[in-house]
Amino acid sequence: MYNMNEYSVTIKVDNDLLGKITKTYQKYSVVASGDYVVFKAEYLGTLITAYSSNKPNVFKVVFIGSDALLEARKWNKDATYNKKKEQVKENWLDLNDQIGSDEVGVGDLFLPMIVVASYVNNDDVQELIKLGIHDSKKLTDSSIRKIGPYLIKRFQFSKLTLSNEKYNEMILKGENLNTLKAKMHNKALDNMLKKYPEAKKVYIDQFVDKGIYYHYLKDEKVVVDRIIFKTKGESFFPSVALASVIARYAFLKEKDQLEKKYKVVFPFGAGKKADDFALRFIKKFGKAELDKLAKTNFKNYQALDSNKLI
Repeated sequence: MYNMNEYSVTIKVDNDLLGKITKTYQKYSVVASGDYVVFKAEYLGTLITAYSSNKPNVFKVVFIGSDALLEARKWNKDATYNKKKEQVKENWLDLNDQIGSDEVGVGDLFLPMIVVASYVNNDDVQELIKLGIHDSKKLTDSSIRKIGPYLIKRFQFSKLTLSNEKYNEMILKGENLNTLKAKMHNKALDNMLKKYPEAKKVYIDQFVDKGIYYHYLKDEKVVVDRIIFKTKGESFFPSVALASVIARYAFLKEKDQLEKKYKVVFPFGAGKKADDFALRFIKKFGKAELDKLAKTNFKNYQALDSNKLI
């Protein structure tokens, strides 16, 4: 069931801390067989094994499982995954110090647009793999909610959120979806470069041609001009993959806040479910409130509006 080469963390403890650990997991204990094993427990999918050593008052505790790091850091905040010889995600093209950005919420009628830029160095790569970030598009929202709190504490990033109310204001001033995205990416990347000027490369999950991207920024005072653009960048660069997951986590938290405020479940996307939701929402809260929450330049919103359905 447990593979020592997957998601394993080892910490050293003294007798006092070992006592606290064994007391905490006592009701989850299992038969402790094997040389030097003094305690073993299975807690919520994590195998916890304590070993004696040939040094006085020194014990080794090994945590194995998908939540191994989270569990180990309850006892040692500096715990890290055990390094092992393995091939790094072969599609990642660069593992050096880097900054990358990605966005979410672009195609959602009712949820905000968020851009995140993150910093990753070579020492972070193995941990990102352990957390599943190398397959970020395969992570479910449930998984992202689970690892999100850890990611935002562990890694460095810049997050920009554009509410739909502000988005609508900017559209009326002549902006469009891509100009807004470009300016948000540029700002987030600049924020991180100021903090980590040593980053060797800067990556963006490409959403528009390079020349057009920089054209969108022609009036900006500061422009990050050494960007490498690549479609599906999260599959090739760990910084973009991390930014993608943090952005999604922030997006889900924004959704939670809206749902708490209005006591309704907001839909993702801009399809029929969004149309149906708009009709229900306006009956309950009115068009003025709807206009604060929707991207009013979306075609389906305008179709509902022109047909006087909202």
